[in-house]
Amino acid sequence: MAVNRVPVLKRCRSLGLEPTVLGIDKKSTRELKRANRKMSEYGLQLREKQKAKFIYGVLEKPFLNYYKRADKMKGMTGENLMILLESRLDNVVFRLGLARTRREARQIVDHKHVLVNGKQVNIPSYLVKAGDVIEIKEKCKGSQRYKDIVEATAGRLVPEWLEADLEALKGTVKELPSREVIDVPVDEMLIVELYSK
Repeated sequence: MAVNRVPVLKRCRSLGLEPTVLGIDKKSTRELKRANRKMSEYGLQLREKQKAKFIYGVLEKPFLNYYKRADKMKGMTGENLMILLESRLDNVVFRLGLARTRREARQIVDHKHVLVNGKQVNIPSYLVKAGDVIEIKEKCKGSQRYKDIVEATAGRLVPEWLEADLEALKGTVKELPSREVIDVPVDEMLIVELYSK
C-alpha cells in the first residue's frame, strides 16, 4: 500500500492549511518562502485537489473514482464529492471523536476494532449510510488507548449529522451530511474545474 510519508506540518504549510483541520493541535512557526508568488489558475485548482486528498488521506486513483461517482449522482458534482469523502468510515470514526486524527481512525478501522450495525468492517473507505450505528468492538472498549482518545477528543464538537455516545464508544449516522455542515476548507468547485478539462 502506498503511504504518504511527508511530515504533516510541512504539508499543511505548503497547502496553506491549519493543522487543527486534521485534528493535530501543533503549530508551525515557519513561514513559507514563496508566499508572495502569484499562482496560476491551474495551480490553484491543483492545490484544492491536493488539500482534499491530504485531509481525507485518499490517493489519486481512489480520489478520481470518487469524482467519477459524484459526477454520476444527482445534484452538483462538487457537493456530491465532498459528501462522499465525508461519509467514509475512517472520517466518521474521526468525527465521532473515537480517534484523534483521520490517520489514527484509519488505523483503528484497519485493525478490525470497528463494528457497523454489529458487523466488523475493516475497510476505511466503506461509505456509511443514514441510520448506521458505528461502535468500537466490545473487547477493545476497555483498553487504555480508547480512554486516552476519549480524554483528548472530549471537547471536540460532533457534527449535527452524527450522534455520539463517548461513554459507550459508539455513534449513529442520523443523516448524510449536506455541504453546509462540512467544515473542510476546500473549494470543491476548483476540483470540478480541474477534472472537467
